[in-house]
Amino acid sequence: MTTMTTATLEKAAEKAATVEFRSLRREFGATVALDGLDLTVQPGEFLALLGPSGCGKTTALRMLAGFEHPDSGAVLVDGEDVTHVPAHRRDAGMVFQSYSLFPHLNAVDNVAFGLRMRKVRTSERRARAAELLDLVGLGDKGERFPHQLSGGQQQRIALARALALRPRVLLLDEPLSALDAKVRLTLREEIRRLQQELGITTLFVTHDQEEALSVADRVAVMRAGRLEQCAEPAELYGRPATAFVAEFVGTMSRIPGTVQDGTVEILGQRLPVDGQAPGAGEVDVLVRPEAVQVRGDGAGTATVVATAFLGAVVRVTVRLADGTEAKADLPAHEAAELGAGSAVRVSLPERPVLVAPRVQK
Repeated sequence: MTTMTTATLEKAAEKAATVEFRSLRREFGATVALDGLDLTVQPGEFLALLGPSGCGKTTALRMLAGFEHPDSGAVLVDGEDVTHVPAHRRDAGMVFQSYSLFPHLNAVDNVAFGLRMRKVRTSERRARAAELLDLVGLGDKGERFPHQLSGGQQQRIALARALALRPRVLLLDEPLSALDAKVRLTLREEIRRLQQELGITTLFVTHDQEEALSVADRVAVMRAGRLEQCAEPAELYGRPATAFVAEFVGTMSRIPGTVQDGTVEILGQRLPVDGQAPGAGEVDVLVRPEAVQVRGDGAGTATVVATAFLGAVVRVTVRLADGTEAKADLPAHEAAELGAGSAVRVSLPERPVLVAPRVQK
């Protein structure tokens, strides 16, 4: 991808918009797609909407695009209520999972389609399309038709088309999910680099937590039409606000513990609780695999169940004395001596831990 001119960058930065969802509610029959969604996206921010299928993330995006309307609540762009403004007047560019290119148009004409609908002169729209194709690394593919392009190339064309009208907001609805792993990784890096160059306010819908954490300034985790937490990736991963966020974002093990006097007893240790401690009683302690410490010990009460090589680390699954399984990520040299059936001792670092109500298995 090429670097944009200073003038183009300044023009893009000037148009970056603030987006607000205010108490959005939408029902489809008996299904509640959005249940009072409140969320603000800052100018020039790259925000990922993350959650499982059916959580409402795509519905929220379609409301911003103008393809859906809420039963109640409002959508604002730079303080202007656009809830009932037609889609073609929203000043938003959208990229879909399925590319949605016109098969009878070549790449240049696909990119220039919106400009043609706005009666922009032929020479100007073709020049703009050529500029954008160059920007997405396809400057030499302008005369090719969609069937002559790979999936990744088609999605780049769709991205260029979304940017052709210089929108104030860019909307990306699962744009990488139809691509293979290697192309997906490359394109997500290019999308992030392009967004930073343009400075355009961007909402990115995905169910892939790794994707969201790697590209977004902030990640908004949704569940059942509601916002669970919106935070920067490091905070979301390291200090999840709810058990759902903790387990949806990354790998998390539940280890039984007992709370008393604001601390939790677990694995023979007593550790402080991260956040407000619940009343005395049984809880599950939620721990990341990189926080679980495992060492071989013939007198240990835990047993290695399985190991999996993950490249930089080996993930070791251990079964505790009560039958609970936990996962630990260890350097390869430490895991080398821990085969299935090995007796081990399991511990946690001396720092606050996240707890949740006990889940009976």
